[in-house]
Amino acid sequence: MSCRRAILSTALLGAVEVVPGGHSYPPDVKDAAMRILLVEDDRRLSHSLKSSLLDEGYAVDAVFDGEEGQSFAESVDYDALILDLMLPVKDGVQVCRTLRQHHVNVPILMLTARDAIEDRVRGLDSGADDYLVKPFALHELLARLRALLRRNAPQKTAALTLGELSADPATHVVTRQGQHIDLTAREFALLEYFLRHPHQVLTRDMIERHIWSYDFTSISNIVDVYVRRLRRKIDEPFATEMLETIRGVGYRLRER
Repeated sequence: MSCRRAILSTALLGAVEVVPGGHSYPPDVKDAAMRILLVEDDRRLSHSLKSSLLDEGYAVDAVFDGEEGQSFAESVDYDALILDLMLPVKDGVQVCRTLRQHHVNVPILMLTARDAIEDRVRGLDSGADDYLVKPFALHELLARLRALLRRNAPQKTAALTLGELSADPATHVVTRQGQHIDLTAREFALLEYFLRHPHQVLTRDMIERHIWSYDFTSISNIVDVYVRRLRRKIDEPFATEMLETIRGVGYRLRER
């Protein structure tokens, strides 16, 4: 294990849970749909935000200073970064500016207790995508996160759609040809990842790194197992298949 990977593993809090089949993962990331990095030095606020985000189905790595936050953001393919402006070691503006200089294009939501226009301008000019002033309502933060995730998506509607297949990240409602499809949280996370990258070939390694945490101990074919489960629900009951296997490479979700 590399030094950076060892550092990253320390951010995943909680004991490791063993599940049937011998797999294990921290309980706070097992059902996550998207990966979020939270960089906030107020530990009480950090703990509260992390708990709330976990309840919403996100995987959350929480760190408490800017330098560590930058290291995590440069090492992991996060879906969004929640970044406090005032941080020890390296402040949020410095972190944001450095990440953009290093071509890390993760959507960044900056938090601050300062409501001065100059601070908001400084944060946005450093490369942040959005700004939220403390105190804030949780439902607004969640809405802003969903909006950030839509910015780089091929479609801007709340639900993710590809042809006759639709999935709503806010409600986890999945339909195809108007028929409701019941998915587990893990299956929904996998489908959401495919829908955010339609017509793209996703390798097994890409899928595993996005859906499962660093502490997850997987069997060699865990991705294939979950793809088969997803295919049974979104493809087998219908006339045409959307989820295809690219032999020797990975998988692709496309509209036939």
